Amino acid sequence: MTTQIDAAADLDHVSALRVLESEAVHIIREVAAELERPVLLFSGGKDSIVLLRLAEKAFRPHPLPFPILHVDTGHNFDEVIEFRDRRVAPTADNPDGIKLIVASVPDAIAAGRVAESTDPSGSRNRLQTRVLLDALEEGRFDAAFGGARRDEDRARAKERVFSFRDEFGQWDPRAQRPEPWSLYNGRIRRGESVRVFPLSNWTETDIWRYIELEGLDLPPIYYAAEREVFDRAGILLTVSPYSQPDSPDDVSTEWVRYRTVGDLTITGAVRSRATTIPEIIEEISAATVSERGETRADDRTSSAAMEDRKREGYF
Repeated sequence: MTTQIDAAADLDHVSALRVLESEAVHIIREVAAELERPVLLFSGGKDSIVLLRLAEKAFRPHPLPFPILHVDTGHNFDEVIEFRDRRVAPTADNPDGIKLIVASVPDAIAAGRVAESTDPSGSRNRLQTRVLLDALEEGRFDAAFGGARRDEDRARAKERVFSFRDEFGQWDPRAQRPEPWSLYNGRIRRGESVRVFPLSNWTETDIWRYIELEGLDLPPIYYAAEREVFDRAGILLTVSPYSQPDSPDDVSTEWVRYRTVGDLTITGAVRSRATTIPEIIEEISAATVSERGETRADDRTSSAAMEDRKREGYF
């Protein structure tokens, strides 16, 4: 009887995931039909990996009709950069590979377009906004797909699937268009743009179940292993050239994994023994805090930290 119940639950999960998949594919195709120059924002994290798979499904058997864009702070996890480059490389199914645009924060600093961060942590996270806006303007992109979900943060919960940005790339939560019955209005004036979030209705558990269903590859930092970390203000940070403890005695080797990826100076690990996807799903099903709330130092600066950055033009 237990086996039958488990099998029925698995079928329900697959059915629910296929509904979410269909909705996301529909949104991606709508953007391609309504807007002229889309681009997909790709961090190498789990959400953008799922988003890229959905975009590929939307246009099969044809290759992806738009490039992907990574804003590189220079403070990334090595495993994530290695994964990014491997993911866009040519394959038998796609001999030309995926066109990758890298918007480099270190290059922007060297060119004087932004100033090196004065954040005590060394984080360049806030510098990403200017670099992203410059890359979108340079590429003349009028739509940018992002992997944000409404369950991550209350600022993201305010956002529509089609999130409109003014000619300065800024977001006004009071100026968003209604989307009744999943009808999307992509009309924009010159200089305006749209951020599009096909994963808005997904949860972290949905993301992991879809990764399992599709057999998607991930950077290894998502799985638990023994790693050198240190505690800073309650967040376990990686020991690296960019993030150092106050004292060598503060470093410990622990079993940890990462729920999200980003600038390693502010992205914390969680203590975990989960080395497989079923174990991760079981772990996050019991969690009471979103991945950003638990592991991102930049979201702890204030209760409106994410919304403040989004108003400035953040992802």
